[in-house]
Amino acid sequence: MDQFESLGLKSGIWEGILRRETAPARLVLVHMGARVGDARSTPQADGSWRVAAAIPSQRLSDGVQSFLLMEDQGEDSQPLQPGAMHLASLDIVAGRPLEEDTRAEMNLMRGEIDLLKRELRRIATKLNG
Repeated sequence: MDQFESLGLKSGIWEGILRRETAPARLVLVHMGARVGDARSTPQADGSWRVAAAIPSQRLSDGVQSFLLMEDQGEDSQPLQPGAMHLASLDIVAGRPLEEDTRAEMNLMRGEIDLLKRELRRIATKLNG
């Protein structure tokens, strides 16, 4: 099983370690459904692969930006291929709208918790009688 451990973002480069026996195919960086770059992998002495992807600065703006690391069988500048595998994601939060994004996320979480509470009560009522 593949396991990606993010080492974080430094100087615009997202790095991580991919633990698997075989070399990864093409590694692609995706933002808002579009391929925005490639990542490179370098074999490590322990059999893992060090992965590095440059985050395009023109893709950074206020709010939350999510970048996905995907693996596919494409070549060079081809678009992301069907059946691409998601390896990891990196969320970057910046700017003034952060407060609004956080509030929206909290409201969503509250709604999900309320739904869970109602379902648990319904199940408990069914079991008790």
